[in-house]
Amino acid sequence: MADDKSKPGGQDRTRINVNEDYELRDWSKKFGVTPEQLKAAVQAVGTSAEAVEKHFKDKRQ
Repeated sequence: MADDKSKPGGQDRTRINVNEDYELRDWSKKFGVTPEQLKAAVQAVGTSAEAVEKHFKDKRQ
């Protein structure tokens, strides 16, 4: 699904689109990881922000 910038919030906040530079930058900063680490996590667990967050928390333990 394309990123519709005219409709902020809602569903869009639950998904990570690593093909958008600003999302890659913002999500990487949120999780405290490099853009490459974020891309690898999305490839491993999918685009769900919740799943990616869990992935990073599990790796840190």
